[in-house]
Amino acid sequence: MDSSKIREKIGRFRILVIGRANAGKTTILQRICNTQDKPKIYDSAGKEIDLTVLTASKECGEHEIENEMVFESNPGFVFHDSRGFEAGSKDEFDKVKAFITDRSTQVKISKRLHVIWFCIPMDEACRSFTAGEEKFFTECDTASIPVIVLFTKFDALYGVEFRKLINTGTSWKDAKQQAPKCAQETFTDGPQLQFLKNVRWPPKCHVCLPYMNKDDADCGALIEQTAGALDDEALEQLFVSTQQTNLEICMTYAIQR
Repeated sequence: MDSSKIREKIGRFRILVIGRANAGKTTILQRICNTQDKPKIYDSAGKEIDLTVLTASKECGEHEIENEMVFESNPGFVFHDSRGFEAGSKDEFDKVKAFITDRSTQVKISKRLHVIWFCIPMDEACRSFTAGEEKFFTECDTASIPVIVLFTKFDALYGVEFRKLINTGTSWKDAKQQAPKCAQETFTDGPQLQFLKNVRWPPKCHVCLPYMNKDDADCGALIEQTAGALDDEALEQLFVSTQQTNLEICMTYAIQR
């Protein structure tokens, strides 16, 4: 089935983005949709929400996971946003769990969630999962919806490794060059991945995302991992054809098919 027929059948590719405040979620979505503009927000009835009203409601602690975020640059993606579980709120966890359950059992595939991106920022001192985030991976069965963990702001670890190298006598130039590789090696054996290996409901995969705040940020790894995590061929083709930042994966997919 070609992409136009799949899009006619399924519609838009739907993603739930989970992450605590300042995890870099909006920046990543802007990179994926190739824009610097803010998304438009729609309620469950499809009515556009005034962003000034939405900002005020967020300040009051209200957050509606059913709302749809759509970027005009790429309306083929629809995003749902969860503020995460940093405060350990049972209400927020139950709300997210119920939303996932509902969206995994929808009769219409166009209404279902297709993937979950779970963002963990690496620029915070603990660089680990909060109690609420641990609860998600031990108690939340997402059924057929694949979960991908996004370790955002990964370049913060480059700075950590850079300082270690400088302290061992490495020159500034060499330390800067070696830091990214050292960070990746240290992270591979670190507590974050060890935790994910031992949880009841592990993610399908993970992606390390550095420098997403730069205009030329590379989303290739996220696109490739997301496409690879989709077991449904039609959904995979819809995702690949909807994203506009990596033409190489479109060509690779076309050749494979």
